Amino acid sequence: MPGMTIDLPRLARLTFHGPLSEARATAMVQRLAANRPRTVLDIGCGWAELLLRVLDAVPGATGTGVDLNAEDLARARKNAEERGLGDRVRFAEESAVGTERGPADLVLCLGATQALSEAEPPTAEALRALRRLVTDRGRVLVGEGFWQRPPTEAELSGMWPGAAPDDHDDLRGLLDLAVEAGFRPEWTETASPQEWEEFESGYQAGLEVWLAQHPDHPLAPETRARLDRHRGQWMSYRGVLGIAYLTLVPDLR
Repeated sequence: MPGMTIDLPRLARLTFHGPLSEARATAMVQRLAANRPRTVLDIGCGWAELLLRVLDAVPGATGTGVDLNAEDLARARKNAEERGLGDRVRFAEESAVGTERGPADLVLCLGATQALSEAEPPTAEALRALRRLVTDRGRVLVGEGFWQRPPTEAELSGMWPGAAPDDHDDLRGLLDLAVEAGFRPEWTETASPQEWEEFESGYQAGLEVWLAQHPDHPLAPETRARLDRHRGQWMSYRGVLGIAYLTLVPDLR
């Protein structure tokens, strides 16, 4: 409501802002750290959990996180200080479209290709931007959506506003786009149903508990509508939308 301020729980149950398990994240960090990146750039970093883990695993590496969400960046800075990484990472509240912050030895872009391009869909243009932002011997880790199967019209109508069949490619098409952008895929993996359920449940859990305990609060009606809307969207793309995590190597041809 206008003029009302209250600290509603926001994403407090999530470690990562996406369907990413501890086991997968640990394996990713080990694989990426083995290449000994000196510089790490995180596009659409949010609270930068994976970036901070990479920096922790590679002594001496420095990082930059770019995002437009001030609240997430505040959480990132707090986490960095608490882990003794504050002097090795900086965060910028700015758009990544046309960014000149690269090239970096490792570029992370998890669920944030839209931050690199205003195209619809952004994937192809974003992958070309990622190629420009990574050093020739570096790596890119991109997390991007793909259709696990073609969505039906009924499923599309329940997803995000304006959802369309060409919003995503299938996994083969996504990999083809990465190759066309100047990469070779070193590692291809996809989020499991369990990772999706843990993410989507954690995404809403704090607010769901608050709403159940404050049904008469002035903010309850709009919070209930928002939660119900998101749950309906999830049920529409559950088992249809996947997330691929691609570790990409620049093709030096």
